[in-house]
Amino acid sequence: MSAGSARSSASIINSASGSNGTNAFPEHFSWGAATASYQIEGAANEDGRGRSIWDTFSHTPGRIHNGDTGDVAVDHYHRLEQDIALMVELGIDAYRFSVAWPRIVPDGDGEVEPRGLAFYARLVALLRAEGIEPVVTLYHWDLPQALQDRGGWANRATADAFVRYAEVVHDRLGADVDTWMTINEPWCAAFLGYASGHHAPGLVDPRAALRSAHHLLLAHGDATAAMRRASGSVHRFGIVPNLYGVQAGGHRPEDLAAARAIDGLQNRLWLDTTLKGSYPDDVRAIFARFGADDAIESADEARIAQPLDVLGVNYYQQHHVMAGGGQGLGSPFPGCEDVEFLPSAHPRTGMGWGIEPASLEAMLIRLDQEYDVPPIMICENGASFDDVVDADGRVHDPGRRDFIAAHIRAVGRAIAAGVDVRGYFVWSLLDNFEWAHGYAERFGVVHVDYETQRRTIKTSGAWYRDSIARNGGPDVEPDVAEVDAR
Repeated sequence: MSAGSARSSASIINSASGSNGTNAFPEHFSWGAATASYQIEGAANEDGRGRSIWDTFSHTPGRIHNGDTGDVAVDHYHRLEQDIALMVELGIDAYRFSVAWPRIVPDGDGEVEPRGLAFYARLVALLRAEGIEPVVTLYHWDLPQALQDRGGWANRATADAFVRYAEVVHDRLGADVDTWMTINEPWCAAFLGYASGHHAPGLVDPRAALRSAHHLLLAHGDATAAMRRASGSVHRFGIVPNLYGVQAGGHRPEDLAAARAIDGLQNRLWLDTTLKGSYPDDVRAIFARFGADDAIESADEARIAQPLDVLGVNYYQQHHVMAGGGQGLGSPFPGCEDVEFLPSAHPRTGMGWGIEPASLEAMLIRLDQEYDVPPIMICENGASFDDVVDADGRVHDPGRRDFIAAHIRAVGRAIAAGVDVRGYFVWSLLDNFEWAHGYAERFGVVHVDYETQRRTIKTSGAWYRDSIARNGGPDVEPDVAEVDAR
């Protein structure tokens, strides 16, 4: 039985709200899973795909754990049917994926590659055939290398190239895709990529990082306006910042100031510009300190603040900070080099991230109280743990199962408090290339044996399937399921 025949896939944002009488989740709440192109597709040199900054970065010695690359990843490019069958088995009714810009416009702003468009059109058609709603993210960090060679996101022209790329993809897929996300986690793209050098393109340049942040926002606004002109009110458009609660680790004025500074770059930079139409004053001062305010032209803030139909929220952990003992040059928070990040006192994931689901609830309530916020979708939430593979091949990951369950309950509490949340997407559907960590960290609810590409639904995936069937209702002990790669 397909996902479509088991549960109708209502339009994600226009679905009816209201309690189903058994829990806080609306009757047509959307349950999904998310992935990103470079992390899963592989086929790095096939069908005209151009080179991205992550191809360059991952092939640079010393940049990625164990020298791993995304050349093959989990071979999703060749395994669409198999991976969609996994989605059906999990019972999800929505799938968020990203389009690889280098597959569509290999050099960033030149000729369009029809084979790239055909791949995503086929993916969308297969999803629709199973009643699974496609949610497209246009940028999940794989910038064409040719654009980086001309300055990347620090160059205003990259925003113009993004708008043209967005129009091309929207024109090809718009008949079958209703929900469009422009930029995924612009904080990571700007500050891990250009300030700390931890991500591609690997630069340590605070001014370039801040200019990149602005141009990512401008690209979002201009692309949203262009796609909306093409579709009228038919489609829904949003952006996906990664939001963190920020707690001061002390009561000194300087500790409180440190927390506010981190909140400014992690959260308010993206929220105030897109939802209020202006940069926060303290963030604008950081731009000026590094000479990056020259990137902000007089009409830019109005262009960025296009009306949003949906706000995506990626949530993983909370920051705990205090003044003093910071990272200095190479901090991913320009202007906050003297801020010290403290370990969480709560249990932690395999990556050492604190498990604090109450912070997600608090963030959702904050959004509702401080902003004129559109309907919210949790676009990523998940955790890396050391999975245990039994002798019979089954994969037990109770830590991840409990993490997901606790955060779903936090979302339910926020909905009960009046926050309009319409969907939850677990990160991630599959174990995959985890950026600078290579293949050392696993986030999937489906285990992938990287040698054989065999897929196995983990305990967490089986629990998620059962939770979806209950529309997030009371927990039951999960039933382990397994799907073999063929």
